[in-house]
Amino acid sequence: MSKDGSKETLTVTDNRTGKAYELPITNGTIRAMDLRQIKVEENEFGMMSYDPAFTNTASTKSKITYIDGANGVLRYRGYTIADLAENASFLEVSYLLANGELPNRSNLDEFVHNITYHTLVHENIRQFIDAFRYDAHPMGILTSTVAALSTFYPDAKHVSDPETRRLQMYRLIAKMPTLAAYAYRHRRGLPYVYPDNDLSYAGNFMSMLFKMTEVKYRPSPVIEKALDTLFILHADHEQNCSANAMRSVGSSQVDPYSATAAACAALYGPLHGGANEAVVRMLHEIGSVAKIPEYLEKVKRGEVRLMGFGHRVYKNYDPRAKVIKKLAYQVFDEVGKNPLIDMAVELERIALEDDYFGSRRLYPNVDFYSGIIYQALGLPVDMFPVLFAIGRTPGWIAQWEELLTDEEQRIARPRQIYLGYDERKYVPIMQRG
Repeated sequence: MSKDGSKETLTVTDNRTGKAYELPITNGTIRAMDLRQIKVEENEFGMMSYDPAFTNTASTKSKITYIDGANGVLRYRGYTIADLAENASFLEVSYLLANGELPNRSNLDEFVHNITYHTLVHENIRQFIDAFRYDAHPMGILTSTVAALSTFYPDAKHVSDPETRRLQMYRLIAKMPTLAAYAYRHRRGLPYVYPDNDLSYAGNFMSMLFKMTEVKYRPSPVIEKALDTLFILHADHEQNCSANAMRSVGSSQVDPYSATAAACAALYGPLHGGANEAVVRMLHEIGSVAKIPEYLEKVKRGEVRLMGFGHRVYKNYDPRAKVIKKLAYQVFDEVGKNPLIDMAVELERIALEDDYFGSRRLYPNVDFYSGIIYQALGLPVDMFPVLFAIGRTPGWIAQWEELLTDEEQRIARPRQIYLGYDERKYVPIMQRG
């Protein structure tokens, strides 16, 4: 019974038979399997729900990330994204996602040590990366090398062992920046830079990206903090495409490196991790502030898309975009203003004042400003999804472990509605018209 005394059930009447069914409601949902009892004939398979792209289907119960898209709310383990971005470090947030609570000083020191200890990769990985073409996309290199890590750590297949799972978590969070930096240096024809464990997580990544001939790389504190914050903003986002890939592949109980490679592949797509790249390309296409109204008219006519606006979940201003917009100006004060920011701000202003976009609840999302920051740091657009993957890794791992410890989960295997032929007979090739 609910608080007001009403029954927590849903009554469904099948108008084909006139029969009524009472389905339990739990956490605001009904179980899809409860639909199977609805049949016309006893020997039928039973009713299924049809939901392309899982737009209204909950595949899991989770305690990791909460999103209220209508009100622009994003929380990790109950903490708002703005609060964490302002006050926490990325590794602190990684600990939170993995363990459910923020660490005390001793917990965090041990966690940071365990991550730092695993930043190096086997020298064979360097040779593996060298085998890629000089102009290979960094995200293709990252996806492949993450998958290859499973061959270096055969113990990772013991996914039912909590200690083994935790070790792989340390390894993945630690090695993703190393692999990402190696992919970047390979693309530029530069020698690889080994990790510097005297630096912070973000500072070490910057060193591996940008160190040249100096004896010791000294990262800019402003840029170091900005990168760390961007990683926090990308750390998890509920059951998105790549998290769903991580869970779906992980449900086969494969090692986490293979599952993470699948998540990276999902993130590779322009509708997911490549969206901020599309924003930068769109701003270059517009060309100037004066041409924004003309471009928006093309959007209204359906001739072009407005990249970085709108979201499958958020029907309000993406809370991450608010943090990034503020962060952008801090970065520009350090490295110089990216001319695209004036276009972005003016584009946002005009679009938000236009009823066409307002009525469709199209607001800036996390991709709208993040790409402008990355470009201001001197990073090419094809590195944007790679940076996204570094930040998202602790979220993927948390989702993967939650799946493995959920007794209700089984290997993912969606149903289909078959609309093809009934049985047909094979016709020899000489008899086919």
